[in-house]
Amino acid sequence: PGDARGQGPRPPGPDGGSVRALLHLLLFLALLPSLLALAPRLRAQAPGPVALVLDAEAERAEARARGEDLMAALARYQAFGVNGVAFPERLVRDWVGEGVLLYRQGRELVEMGLSARPGWHYLKGDPALLALLERAYDLPSERLGEWLGFPVDVQALPAFYNLEELRQAKAMGLYVMVRPLNHRLRRLEAGLPLVPKEADAVVFQGLEALGYPYRLGEAKALVPVPVALIEGTPQAGLGAFRDKGILRLFSLRYEWLLTLKPEEAAEKYGLAARERSHQILYLRPYPYPEDTARLLKRLQEELKASGLPLGAPSPRAIAPSPLRYAAWVGVLAGLGLLALGLPVYGPLVAFLLLLFALGYAGSQAGPLLAALVFPVLGFLGPRNGLWMWARSLGYALLGAVFLSALGSTEEAIAGLAPFKGVSLTLLVPPLLVAYSFLEKDFKEALTRLFLHPARLGEVALGGLALGLLLLALLRRGNDAPIVPELELKLRALLQDVMVRPRFKEVFGHALFPLALLLPWPRWVQNGLLFLASLGIASILNTFSHYHTPLPISFFRVLNGALLGLSLGLVGVILVRRLRAWWSA
Repeated sequence: PGDARGQGPRPPGPDGGSVRALLHLLLFLALLPSLLALAPRLRAQAPGPVALVLDAEAERAEARARGEDLMAALARYQAFGVNGVAFPERLVRDWVGEGVLLYRQGRELVEMGLSARPGWHYLKGDPALLALLERAYDLPSERLGEWLGFPVDVQALPAFYNLEELRQAKAMGLYVMVRPLNHRLRRLEAGLPLVPKEADAVVFQGLEALGYPYRLGEAKALVPVPVALIEGTPQAGLGAFRDKGILRLFSLRYEWLLTLKPEEAAEKYGLAARERSHQILYLRPYPYPEDTARLLKRLQEELKASGLPLGAPSPRAIAPSPLRYAAWVGVLAGLGLLALGLPVYGPLVAFLLLLFALGYAGSQAGPLLAALVFPVLGFLGPRNGLWMWARSLGYALLGAVFLSALGSTEEAIAGLAPFKGVSLTLLVPPLLVAYSFLEKDFKEALTRLFLHPARLGEVALGGLALGLLLLALLRRGNDAPIVPELELKLRALLQDVMVRPRFKEVFGHALFPLALLLPWPRWVQNGLLFLASLGIASILNTFSHYHTPLPISFFRVLNGALLGLSLGLVGVILVRRLRAWWSA
């Protein structure tokens, strides 16, 4: 929208100006209580103790190769800063492999002269363990002297823990985690050591929580300690244990760990604790103990530099402030500004956005609306140089406050209730910005556009814009499928010296000076601003990651804005000199 000279929208009439002034007043009235509502989250996400937890089974294999027992190996790594150990639940075949149990098929016992059932499977060995296994499964069983028989092969069934090892680890002062395994045949009842009393926390094995899908209530009664949420590994049924307290856990797949130098792996663990609120760093040793020592040494340096002490973590409890509801006033005021600012059917578009957010996101409609609306507002005013950039950044930060105030619940910051509509936050705002470029007489404008002769340069720029929008969507998240190697190296360099900004934001901020301080044709300026809106939308996307501490998100955005603006101003100088050279 704009006048014949392309200087931005026409000034609103007296009524429109009064309504805008009222809406801006409501925005700022909602800002203070919304900021105060962030206090519980800031307290909950304050830097706290981190546990370096070593996988007991992975370490057991290394200890055997060195001719030492597990406790001796743990004591050796305790000197390198390891303060926790995780015991995956053992399988029957693990006990058989260690000689604690002896396994025979029924026909073998028949050949030995025993009256066994030929198709059954039998175990013999430690009496206490056999007594537990006799009660452990929803299976018929029989005693044949020292042998315990089952109608199915039980070697792959869960078979508890070495309780003596758990007691010894506890006596060493280690933070003890257990990893029970869900199985449809196991019994969930008191008296079975599914979660031994020595355990400080539980992290489930596999992709299911204990008791999923039909016995979660029974399992909950047997879990008296907090439960860990593994980033990047959704576990069905985990949400049922939210009242036990949730701890955030970060680990690296062993296959990936082996491709990394120990210092690189340490940086990833340190980044997870510093910038993504992970409280448990789950470690597996390298094949060479020297590499594991290098990993632990660098990781302790990372944690010390970040002010994160080692210790026993506790769940992040948060009681959301009732002041957060004031943010709804700000969100609705922003929606009103969008309705007034769009040149064509503004009220209808705003109403449809409201209906969509309520229908799609339900209780998260407020945060989603903030993420869709506020990145657009700065583009609806006059194109007055860098003031437009500052205005766009200001509106985006306002929206971030409202989004964070409404969405910062205990489940959200733990990662159990992620933001709903993350992809939409990068898609809808740029499309609304492009929609705002329409003229009031849009039919005539669209007719001119349809009849406009295509030029190779325009087609190329249009394809570039769509490609960048698609790239922004595909590269969402830490495991995005398209991330150039050069960018990975730049990421590593930047995160060593600052809270690393997101490249989408740096790119978007850099385009503002290029778009607004150079004499482009209107359609080129519109295209540059459309691409710049990707960076502004990314600001709200950054704050939608509730598990990230608020100060980290703020400094990530601030660094992106300053770095991007600086690059953009350098770009303006270079373009002006290039144009002068070309015209000479």
